[in-house]
Amino acid sequence: MMKNRILHLLILIALLATLQSCEKYPENPNRPTTPFSFSIYPNLLQYQEINFTSGWIYLTSEVESTSRGIIVFRQSQNEFLAYDRLPPNEPNACTDSEGHTTRLVVDFPFVVDHCNNAYYNILNGQIIVAEPDMIPNFPTEGVPVYPLIQYHTQYDGNKLTIYN
Repeated sequence: MMKNRILHLLILIALLATLQSCEKYPENPNRPTTPFSFSIYPNLLQYQEINFTSGWIYLTSEVESTSRGIIVFRQSQNEFLAYDRLPPNEPNACTDSEGHTTRLVVDFPFVVDHCNNAYYNILNGQIIVAEPDMIPNFPTEGVPVYPLIQYHTQYDGNKLTIYN
């Protein structure tokens, strides 16, 4: 009887842990949907900024699906993260004098949306909000607040492929 209770408790804990590990954000409607895939060779001199851990660069792609370009961050020797430079929550909130909308910029260890004064953690893409009342244009309560738009990466030690 006691063994059954312990077994049921362990199953319940495992189920709760699985549910908590599920994505807690709904799908971002601002995410570019056109499929793309492109590769770079991080060991080349032109990509020297990402030849070391914690290095990052901005990339633009020939593919139009990356609306503002891509931030590539080297998380470890063999792991890269890629985020769209499109502000995930209010992509068209700010424009410059030429009508171009803003891009996210890196201010390590943050990715910053200067239009909305929103800061994101470059290590996981999550939004960091210390005082939401201090952020102009910030979505109101009940409105989803999205993390950075992240793309898949695959690195074989020589070639880095970024795709959605």
